[in-house]
Amino acid sequence: MRAQLHLRPFGVGAFYPIETVTISGTPKEYVRTGASGGEVRSYFCPDCGSTVYWQADNLPAMIGVAVGAIADPDFTASIRSVFEQSKHGWVEMSGAEHFQQGSAAKPST
Repeated sequence: MRAQLHLRPFGVGAFYPIETVTISGTPKEYVRTGASGGEVRSYFCPDCGSTVYWQADNLPAMIGVAVGAIADPDFTASIRSVFEQSKHGWVEMSGAEHFQQGSAAKPST
């Protein structure tokens, strides 16, 4: 059995242009091969093991930040749901754009 996302049914990430994000501290890194064949580098808190952010070869100008690591209680709701071909049937994402696989990053307005 292979556990994904520490047995959680899904993860929520916010994507930003890499130059707009400042990282402090020294995270632990885990590298895997993504569905596209490129590398995905995940970075974790060295103390508690929580995912903090990730970077993928197929989105080199972007950084994904784990929404659970963002302390703002008024953080914006999700606008896209990706990789729905593998989501649990009971998971609903109302108000979001839906993609069976990944989606290309959209320019910010």
